[in-house]
Amino acid sequence: MAERMTLNVPLNRVEGDLELRVELESGVVADAWSSGTMYRGFERLLVGRGALDGLVITPRICGICTTSHLTAAALALDMVAGVQPPPDAVRIRNVALMAEHIQSDVRHGVLMFMPDFTNPAYRAQPLYEEAVRRYRPLKGEAAIEVIKETKRVLEIVAILGGQWPHSSYMVPGGIVSVPGTSDLLQCRQLLQRYRGWYERRILGCTVERWLEVHTASDLAAWLDEREAHRSSELGFYLRFARAIGLHKLGRGHGHFLSYGSLELPEGTQVRGRKGGDTLVPAGFARGTQVDGFEQEQIAEHVAHSWYVDYAGGKHPFEGETRPYATGQESKKYSWAKAPRYDGLPAETGPLAEMVIAGHPLFTDLVARDGPNVFVRELARLARPTELIPAMEAWLAETTGDGKFYVSPGEVVEGTGFGLTQAGRGALGHWVKIENQKIAHYQIITPTAWNASPRDSDGVRGPWEEALIGTQVKDVANPVELGHVVRSFDACLVCTVHAASRGRSLGEATF
Repeated sequence: MAERMTLNVPLNRVEGDLELRVELESGVVADAWSSGTMYRGFERLLVGRGALDGLVITPRICGICTTSHLTAAALALDMVAGVQPPPDAVRIRNVALMAEHIQSDVRHGVLMFMPDFTNPAYRAQPLYEEAVRRYRPLKGEAAIEVIKETKRVLEIVAILGGQWPHSSYMVPGGIVSVPGTSDLLQCRQLLQRYRGWYERRILGCTVERWLEVHTASDLAAWLDEREAHRSSELGFYLRFARAIGLHKLGRGHGHFLSYGSLELPEGTQVRGRKGGDTLVPAGFARGTQVDGFEQEQIAEHVAHSWYVDYAGGKHPFEGETRPYATGQESKKYSWAKAPRYDGLPAETGPLAEMVIAGHPLFTDLVARDGPNVFVRELARLARPTELIPAMEAWLAETTGDGKFYVSPGEVVEGTGFGLTQAGRGALGHWVKIENQKIAHYQIITPTAWNASPRDSDGVRGPWEEALIGTQVKDVANPVELGHVVRSFDACLVCTVHAASRGRSLGEATF
């Protein structure tokens, strides 16, 4: 008879309060439950407030994706007001959002994900000592450098929006902080510096050279082409991740979701990989088979969430956020709801964006090995190569004497939704305005998709499913589980905590 045991695993180096419970059979994960343990209730907090208050309050949902929430809130109000911001306002909105992305992607890889390479479980690996030198928390060479350089690129958001985090310069109709010529020049200089550092330290090559990597074979050839490629952070990641078998972990359901993001302003020279009117295309994919996206297909389930029950799933315009938790019911186990697209769980994030955009490298890697930890984190480390050239173009196209705002009039009545791609994936705000006040507000974050509990049909959420089949070699040090969850770049709230149920797991952090 196979040995079965239940393991409660506290995880830090994730953004928020997260507990995992896994059931092991002969050391392999046979079942998993992901529990977000903190209730915040921004949707309830917003009801009854002024129509524009979401622009100030929702950026406080997260201290990392603050510009993403502001973007979603502003897009929703653009729709309510029936207004189209001027092209230069669209450019500035986009650049600020992308600046947030390109720093978050690198920070996650070096500060959150790759410190697991220093786990004692990997002492026997030939690259272990180098991993410690690079990624030891707060002391590693790469960790210290990443903190310094990503802090600088965020100055772009502060220049364009007045501050970071929690800026509120986007409004229905455009932006209220008008950049002058010197502001735009300073932003271009900051981006140029960041690009140079990213190419030298993270890629080990130019962005243009990386964009020539189209297949798994190209990737292998790129790694062996130059020592600068092998010794870069991305090159080291490829070598270490393959050595410990991350391409064999974290497969999941194989469904991908992108809302689309970064509207192409009128007159721009920038084009997305698939054409269309956004740089990042929208879509839903089963494996590498991509279909169109319809926001009407989104529904949230609460059968296993600590909210008052309703039958099946509800679209966000009809959704409810009524907390209910007695602590005695084993069926409900998370404050996260369970979003579904056309009834299916869906992974979102940089890998989903790459697959839906038809990026040849990531399409090839997923076709070969399916979604997995290795390709998921690689997509995040490489995403700045897709964004930086567009940022440069939009800053160059923007003129300091351009138009940045169109008056929407008073926002009195209406419904609207704002859909964008945050650093971690698909982010949506759905709002109803009545008598100049918020009557209804629902938010679905990327981690709500990725960390969702089971739905009304008992189907696991994306990273719950991705944990299934994971072999845990040492139950006192389940580093493999951390790899899987962190590959999704978890963000449950904007603080970091480790929760435990009276059990010490020793010196290692998971």
